[in-house]
Amino acid sequence: MKKQVIVSACLLGAFCRYDGKTKADSAVIEAFAGWEIIPFCPEAPLFGTPRERIGVVDIDGMRRIVTDVTCQDVTQKLREEIERFIALHPHAKRIVLKSKSPSCGLGTTPILGENKEIIAYGNGIAAELFLQRYPHAKISDETQT
Repeated sequence: MKKQVIVSACLLGAFCRYDGKTKADSAVIEAFAGWEIIPFCPEAPLFGTPRERIGVVDIDGMRRIVTDVTCQDVTQKLREEIERFIALHPHAKRIVLKSKSPSCGLGTTPILGENKEIIAYGNGIAAELFLQRYPHAKISDETQT
């Protein structure tokens, strides 16, 4: 059985970003050539591609995932999608996420104030859940592979 690595789907060449584009990263793909690669994108299955951009917004001390234009709070929908994915793939040894993403950023995601100004940098919602649910996996972003 090959070791499993979860990789943000956009890094693998999937056109799943909010703008319908990809962020294919050949170094990530090559680094895990002998692994079972499991693509991950919690946003595309829920909201389609292309879609309205989302951001991590601090609201009364709570980090929420909010759409940029319509200001819809989609935190719970994303959390449920990510938890479903984790339940299907509990044995990953490595996780490589897309930096700066509101879902996948690992310490690089802009955290916005209620007026949409950057007040800090932190983890996206999936990165946060992965850190909790995969305590023995090495988790990084594409800049640290």
